Amino acid sequence: MEQQKLNTTLVYILSILGFLCCCLFGIGVVFAGIAFYIAYTKLKEAYANPENYENIEAMKTAKIVALVVLIINILMVIRVVYVFYTIGIDGFMEQYNEALEQWQQNQ
Repeated sequence: MEQQKLNTTLVYILSILGFLCCCLFGIGVVFAGIAFYIAYTKLKEAYANPENYENIEAMKTAKIVALVVLIINILMVIRVVYVFYTIGIDGFMEQYNEALEQWQQNQ
């Protein structure tokens, strides 16, 4: 019987998208969560029949990458909630406008 190859490409692409979107108020948690779920279910399938799958170690690595990106995104969401809770949206917008003005002066 021919062994199936686990496709890690989708998990890596979603993890990278999740990492790139982590600075957008933690929106990357969606991509990272999907990547982790895909990796988790594929590994669960592979552990049930290890003789049918060829690159289980590669999927383990992809799952770890997705988990790290998910943790980074969760920390970012916690930070955003904390900032909005402590200074409010008005204070956040004020800090954002100050940073934008400073950036424009440096250009």
